Amino acid sequence: MSRTPSSGPALLSATAALFLLCAPPASATAPPRDRPSACALPGTTGWTDEGHGTDHSVFQRPLGPVRVAMIFVDFPDAPATESPAEVAAGITPGADWLRRASYGKVWPAITEHRRWVRMPHASTDYGFARGLSHETHEAYVKDAVTAADPHVDFSRYDMVYVVPTRNASAISFSPTYIHQPGTPGVVADGHRLKWAVTFGQDVRRWGPRIVGHETAHTFGLPDLYAFDAGGDAHRFTGGWDVMGLIGGAAPQYFAWQSWKLGWTEDRQVVCRATGGGDTVRLTAVEHAGGTKMAVVRTGPTTAYVVESRRAAGTDARACATGALVYKVDSSVPTGEGPIRVVDARPGATPPSGCRPLDDAPYRAGESFTDPAAGVRVDVLRSDARGDTIRVTKS
Repeated sequence: MSRTPSSGPALLSATAALFLLCAPPASATAPPRDRPSACALPGTTGWTDEGHGTDHSVFQRPLGPVRVAMIFVDFPDAPATESPAEVAAGITPGADWLRRASYGKVWPAITEHRRWVRMPHASTDYGFARGLSHETHEAYVKDAVTAADPHVDFSRYDMVYVVPTRNASAISFSPTYIHQPGTPGVVADGHRLKWAVTFGQDVRRWGPRIVGHETAHTFGLPDLYAFDAGGDAHRFTGGWDVMGLIGGAAPQYFAWQSWKLGWTEDRQVVCRATGGGDTVRLTAVEHAGGTKMAVVRTGPTTAYVVESRRAAGTDARACATGALVYKVDSSVPTGEGPIRVVDARPGATPPSGCRPLDDAPYRAGESFTDPAAGVRVDVLRSDARGDTIRVTKS
């Protein structure tokens, strides 16, 4: 077939016109994603909170091995009748748990000094029944370190784990000690011991994961359970983070906390601080690698976070799976709910074996909206390793 010389240009002109008609207007193109730093919230409480920029003159850096001296104490009114190895066995597996939970970024390198050292006072004299003050807790740490000092070179360690005999029922719970700058603190072998965990009898209730909870306080993480006496102590986050319910069904650290501590990298964070939307494939926080969270900033100290959860291991529950949505407020102090999980099915009876809030994640086809904040989350697809979501900020 012959073709006139003008047919080629005419065809190209028609094609170009069709492209212009079908192409989306420039205003409809998706805005670029914001830098992750635009979603990092400032710390405002002056102590343990959910803000970035942790003060490392107070808190230790959560990277690499943390050198820990584990010492064992008994008391005039509660002499030990078991071996140090017996009580250590209920604690030391927590070091491996923390290593896995941090994606191999940090772990307590524990040296057990397996001998009982006698404390100078009765177990009932140390004030645990009254809840402890910083001063009384520091006195307990100081007595333990002094008793062990003839046998331990404390200059070799970053922190101390003090483990009491099971017979000392008065040493009931397991607080974390953090040195207050400008005070003498605890000094041994020419070295100031700025961090310690003093374990109590609650170890037998919570198990080795208590290591992950208490040691993370020395990294600057707050408590996520409620300090007030009324209501459910775990009403803010349920069992989704070891800083809340240690024995929860899925007590990994929240992706937000992992990011704050440097275990999740900026490249694994999708930030929406300005208007627009993003479709994001999230890999469950229980697995290493992949994008770990989408953050929608809503104010100077607030943001919504979406992460994927897939409970694993012996504590797995059918309810502990899906896209978890929670609100972070870095102006809220420890114990008052700086992170609050959004329940996808409020008021519903959770499946058998699940606690309230265990059934909180959103599943494929479900959506979360906060019209006042202009935030919407749609769960598009789910599989064994994660969820694909769409986050929108209007």
